[in-house]
Amino acid sequence: MAVVQVIPVMIPDLGEEEAQAAAEAIRSGWVAQGPRVARFEQEFAAAVGAGHGVAVSSCTTGLHLALVLLDIKPGDEVVVPSLSFIATANAVRYVGATPVFADVELATGNLTVETVDAVRTERTRAVIAVHQGGVPFDTAALRKATDGWGIGLVEDAACAAGSTAYGAPAGTGARVAAWSFHPRKLITTGEGGMVTVDDADAAVRLKRLREHGMNVSAADRHAAKQPVLEAYLETAYNYRMTDIQAAVGLVQLGKLAGLVAQRRQLAARYQELLADIDGLVPVRDPAYGQTNYQSFWVLLDGFRTGRDEVLTELAAKGVSARRGIMAAHLEPAYADVTPGPLPVTERITRESLILPLHHRLTHEDQDHIVGVLRELATR
Repeated sequence: MAVVQVIPVMIPDLGEEEAQAAAEAIRSGWVAQGPRVARFEQEFAAAVGAGHGVAVSSCTTGLHLALVLLDIKPGDEVVVPSLSFIATANAVRYVGATPVFADVELATGNLTVETVDAVRTERTRAVIAVHQGGVPFDTAALRKATDGWGIGLVEDAACAAGSTAYGAPAGTGARVAAWSFHPRKLITTGEGGMVTVDDADAAVRLKRLREHGMNVSAADRHAAKQPVLEAYLETAYNYRMTDIQAAVGLVQLGKLAGLVAQRRQLAARYQELLADIDGLVPVRDPAYGQTNYQSFWVLLDGFRTGRDEVLTELAAKGVSARRGIMAAHLEPAYADVTPGPLPVTERITRESLILPLHHRLTHEDQDHIVGVLRELATR
């Protein structure tokens, strides 16, 4: 029996250069948070148009610190999309606040001013808006609205490195944004994340919060000529990144522009190949920005075959696709939450799937994938 070669949904672009960078960090003797982390923070912040970067252990911990920075507490409400990886809502619970689920728009999968306003109450203290799958939300509109309402805006940019909004990187102008370097993202450090801010004082506090509340970092103590007696200014966390991870991240950051360009070319080819298949609506750029196509999803809009059957058929033909973005309010962890109507969220999570897109995907792979979908459309 012939073995079916599988086309993976995602492959991280890691190679010898990353291996050498990690090895050099190990040989240096500085493997914990140190000079490579500081350099990665500076270069990543510059790449996304932010004043300061603060490296952390994951995007999830970055979201947690962002809410601590905004002084979100028990009794407060934070509006979040249910249509997001569950970490977005979980971060709200980490600070004892209440996540309030808002619906999203169909075209982008993102929150809008209108969907947030529909669930906003006098207890709302912040919004976490997600650049879903790399598709930027309307930053200008939502930043203006939250400023007008007097509430904080945290930008969950886990998937958005390399995306743009209004001609600038997605993180430009964000009060606070959190980023992910998980292997599913365009650039990876294995695990890891970053928080970006423009305010220098906010960056100082974030660095303190990620390192047990210490008023001086290990790197600064090491560089000092005289003994340094640190103080612990507040109860905080151990959310640090290692220099080994940062060494890999620096190499990955240098690849970002090329990876985005390649993914956008492959996404455009998908869109062209899928254009004449009835019942499939592929993700596209919004009018105000460009996506990095961290994920390429299609919505089944009257397609002849149900989503789960499509996934099963693709798998049988050697294609590793995935269900669309999850809806947190449908998971057991949020069974105690009764949200208002979320019709668009539930439609997207029920009727969408993610197709393979990565640096090793060939035109022949795409032709095969689309061929399976075309066959299903004509059954």
